[in-house]
Amino acid sequence: MTYIASAVAKRAEDGKDFGTVLIPEGLIEFIPAIKKLIAELNDVLASDEAQNLGRSQQIDFVKQHISAENFAVFNSLPTSVARQLALDRDPHGNVQVSLIETEKLLSAMVAAKLDKWKKAGKYVGKFASQHHFFGYEGRCAAPSNYDADYCYSLGFNASRLIANGKTGYMSIIKNTTAPAAEWIAGGVPITMMMNLERRNGKMKPVIRKALVELDGAPFKYFASKRDEWARETKYVYPGPIQYFGPTEVCDQPTITLKLEQKK
Repeated sequence: MTYIASAVAKRAEDGKDFGTVLIPEGLIEFIPAIKKLIAELNDVLASDEAQNLGRSQQIDFVKQHISAENFAVFNSLPTSVARQLALDRDPHGNVQVSLIETEKLLSAMVAAKLDKWKKAGKYVGKFASQHHFFGYEGRCAAPSNYDADYCYSLGFNASRLIANGKTGYMSIIKNTTAPAAEWIAGGVPITMMMNLERRNGKMKPVIRKALVELDGAPFKYFASKRDEWARETKYVYPGPIQYFGPTEVCDQPTITLKLEQKK
């Protein structure tokens, strides 16, 4: 929160009272105090007693059955966020982080910090925020030519796995920064992707959630540019998707993938 506020203040010094902040969907899960609170909420709400209560009664039940430390954190949250943490659950009984308006919580905290700095003469700009959730828009964007080739290959490979009796496998394609003719098809047993996680208060095998790898090349590249991009107004407009033409124009993999494969 302080980092975001500092970026806003520095841009204001340059006369730039505008900017964009991207907030990861599950960020709230990785704030240490919130992570600890969520873990206890998951266990408390998984109990038979809590399951038999109405939604409005569950809030009071939660407050009576969590530790004093987590109770203080729970009470410090905006009412809407606290309700989302306690009541909006997926079929496994866990928090639906995509429904928690983390961006509104952060912008409110940034606004409070900037107001304090303005009174101390450390901030000279104007701050107002607009929020937009891009999760579903990102998933329904038009596919590139590369996306189409990749998904076609995955589907065809899946049919070959089934035809050869290899059930219980995930279709995979490797060497994907090379031309499509050099891609390598294969299969990975689903069991190799399983991980034990807590569901409804019990440990169960599930496919592990994919998270940003902070020690991976894509994030390290972003981190190396983060301060520069926070201060300067820099972006690249790639233009419309090209489906026909030279391979170097139509079939390019993403920058993230190139960084992952050190290309």
